[in-house]
Amino acid sequence: MNTKYPTIKKCLFPAAGYGTRFLPATKAIPKEMLPVLTKPLLQYGVEEALAANINTIAIVTGRGKRAIEDHFDISYELEHQIKGTSKEHYLTEIRSLITKCTFSYTRQVEMKGLGHAILSGETLIGHEPFAVVLADDLCDGNSHGVLAQMVSLYEKHGCTVVAIEEVPREQTYKYGVIAGEEIEEGVYRVSDMVEKPDPKDAPSNLAIIGRYILTPDIFDIIRDTKPGKGGEVQITDAILEQAKQGRVLAYKFKGKRFDCGSVDGFVEATNYFYAKSES
Repeated sequence: MNTKYPTIKKCLFPAAGYGTRFLPATKAIPKEMLPVLTKPLLQYGVEEALAANINTIAIVTGRGKRAIEDHFDISYELEHQIKGTSKEHYLTEIRSLITKCTFSYTRQVEMKGLGHAILSGETLIGHEPFAVVLADDLCDGNSHGVLAQMVSLYEKHGCTVVAIEEVPREQTYKYGVIAGEEIEEGVYRVSDMVEKPDPKDAPSNLAIIGRYILTPDIFDIIRDTKPGKGGEVQITDAILEQAKQGRVLAYKFKGKRFDCGSVDGFVEATNYFYAKSES
């Protein structure tokens, strides 16, 4: 392991959004708590962070998100009820996470975009590099998690890293899209980033997905970033400022990603993980 750059010890989970595409299910349940099989989306993300040796978990929540805090806490009544029964093993995984990780929370008071959500987490992160996971992008890196792959790249280069995948060009309007030079297989030095471009204007079909390693100067950059597409503070615009100085890599990760912010992706993920559990 390269020790010349600060170690990634914290992972930020922006989890304040309304999940309107899953209404009415998300009227009272945070979208991050929707289960794929028997685990909520957010738990998959925390497990991915822990697999990358990141055990300080910072979560940006909002009103109506108390279920998140309750999930990553001990339920003494439930544990007492099932202790010594055949159902006790169902809590093994979550108890392990609670034991191994430290959880802290803050609220995003206004919904002003992903950039603003990340800035809201500054008080939990401090002045150090950190990971960001968007829980509704559910990733399966098979034997080596996506975040662990990205941490390895950060340890080599010491700069911001964004995860990318190829998407059909007609779908670039859904994503931040990068342009850059491939410096090694699957790794690009980013020269430009565009938030949700029309397909005809997209610089490539390499789309950013919900995994980031960010250096701490990003907070000051976000503070100076004007609202962009949709009147929101876009993290893509902030990272572009780093990219102009040659300090951003895009990584075509190894694994599979599901857009669980959409019903189609959620169903696809459920079927995939069910088949995997039965194999």
